[in-house]
Amino acid sequence: MTGRLRVTGWHAAVILLLIPLLYPIVWLFLASFKSGAEIVQSLALLPREYILDNYLALGDDLAGVPAWTFFVNSTIVAGGCALANIASCSLAAYAFARLRFRMRGVLFAFTLATIMLPVHIITIPQYSLFQKLGMVDTFWPLILPKLLATDAFFIFLMVQFMRTIPRELDEAARLDGCGSIRIFGSVVLPLVRPALVTTAIFTFIWTWNDFFTQLIYLSSPERLTLPLALRLFIDTTDHNAFGPMLALSALAIVPILLFFAAFQRLLVEGFATSGLKG
Repeated sequence: MTGRLRVTGWHAAVILLLIPLLYPIVWLFLASFKSGAEIVQSLALLPREYILDNYLALGDDLAGVPAWTFFVNSTIVAGGCALANIASCSLAAYAFARLRFRMRGVLFAFTLATIMLPVHIITIPQYSLFQKLGMVDTFWPLILPKLLATDAFFIFLMVQFMRTIPRELDEAARLDGCGSIRIFGSVVLPLVRPALVTTAIFTFIWTWNDFFTQLIYLSSPERLTLPLALRLFIDTTDHNAFGPMLALSALAIVPILLFFAAFQRLLVEGFATSGLKG
């Protein structure tokens, strides 16, 4: 009985802590059913009258572009970045964790040092490079850097996983005639699946919500992503369409929730374990 009370008290404490964290999301969804005037004038959580006009307004073109186009663009960019990050960071981590070459420790330390490098420092030279390549106003400047293993945090995460894998597995695979690439694909990758899923989830969420980088490289309305499309509801010379903006914001959260829910188990396993289980 005492143990049950302790568990119940623990759950109640967690729920109380979650209330201030979940309140903004709950308010966003409920406010998307309010009129524009009520959103501005009332601080009440529940709408006085539930209306669907905000969601119906999303059926109209925004800056001459259907609203679903922004979802497609965000999915392409976020999904492409997630896949590119998995491929490049796993290869770099495999080299640092399992292969032996000169200056490996120095290069790994230099890679980790880039975590402290503010992204704003490389923004101007990176933009200049993509402008000369004719890639500005395309998705390539957002996806291509991920193919170069630029996220040192995920490299470090995968290195820690790979270092716990017994090297006897590599030796056994080499005796069977496997090379480094075959060992990487058939032995190492299946054992670091939680790290791969963790990388995919965080890369997808960070890219989906990214505003700064996408604002720099994307300008055409048909190529805008959701964070940029939300700006189109704010007109400094006429009026602000808060209702449709909140409705689109609420819909923008749904893919993230679904993506997280689909891989939640592997994400927790990625934080709770590192490599092989005993």
